[in-house]
Amino acid sequence: AFSQVSSFGTDRCRVRVAATLPGTPVLADELATVVGQACDAAGLDPQGRADTVFLLALHGDPAATRDPAATSTVSTGTGSTAAAVAARCGLPSPARVYTTACVAASTAIADAAAMISAGRASRVIVAAGHLVDADTFGVFDAGRVLASDGQVRPFSAGRQGLLLGDGAAAVVLEPAAAADQRGVPVLARLAGWGRAGDAYHVCQPRPDGTGLARAIGAALSRAQANRTDIGYVNANGTGTAFADASEAAALHQALGSDAGQIPVSSSKSVHGHALEASALIELVVTVLAMRAGLLPVNAGFLAPDSECELDLVLGTAREVRPGYCLSLNAAFGGANTALLVAAA
Repeated sequence: AFSQVSSFGTDRCRVRVAATLPGTPVLADELATVVGQACDAAGLDPQGRADTVFLLALHGDPAATRDPAATSTVSTGTGSTAAAVAARCGLPSPARVYTTACVAASTAIADAAAMISAGRASRVIVAAGHLVDADTFGVFDAGRVLASDGQVRPFSAGRQGLLLGDGAAAVVLEPAAAADQRGVPVLARLAGWGRAGDAYHVCQPRPDGTGLARAIGAALSRAQANRTDIGYVNANGTGTAFADASEAAALHQALGSDAGQIPVSSSKSVHGHALEASALIELVVTVLAMRAGLLPVNAGFLAPDSECELDLVLGTAREVRPGYCLSLNAAFGGANTALLVAAA
């Protein structure tokens, strides 16, 4: 999905490509669309929407920070965007707005599941959105994190970094019995979730992957599942040298001798890194892959890397219908999440 950025100037940047939506999308509009679609698919009438807890993960609305009537803070943008989306979709004001980098949406999913499991909510809708903007693009480019060859190559020799992408997604979480009562299909089951911190470095992940391995272990333990049950991993796979090697180490640490036999790919290799929205987009990809019995390709692969010895899905989609899938994410500051999804 990567092409020349046209919505803002990149003449002074090293890298000039991203995975962006056509035209001039507005974040609130994109979010309202996917939230409305999710509510409709879940069969929620106006009262059902009003009774649903709303959690939102987003990077911020660049337009809001340029509004002279508002203070120049990200929180102002995210708060106003969240309130606007809730009002347009007939939802209560968001209970929480998550801006915690690349694990924002997966943290929201874990919180939603915990709320439902503890009886503090009967239904939660989680939404997330990100649009590539000039400021964020410039920061990542100046930090030399973006792939100068214009391709994301997770776990591959010769990988040069990540590329940013637009994205918005929304899902409805609730007990299966509640969905059955309304006659709507259950698409998948969130079987387990885990979170852990590295406490290692503000930007670089812990090289041995201990934090992410602990998150994977926690997700398996919560689900009372075995590592041999996992049939696919949608990896964080940003395409950066340090992060991919650390994630591969985490998978070997958490899954032991089975790590080399479990299919792995990073859907970021196709749709780019949507920052705070990435984890939810990748959860949706994982659920759709599970239901279709087709595992997405790990695109951009050039050659094996001895630090990333994994069973990567290469060339074409792999026909597998897994019973359990892992969706992994990691963020600056050493935050790690693992979501374990089971077939419905």
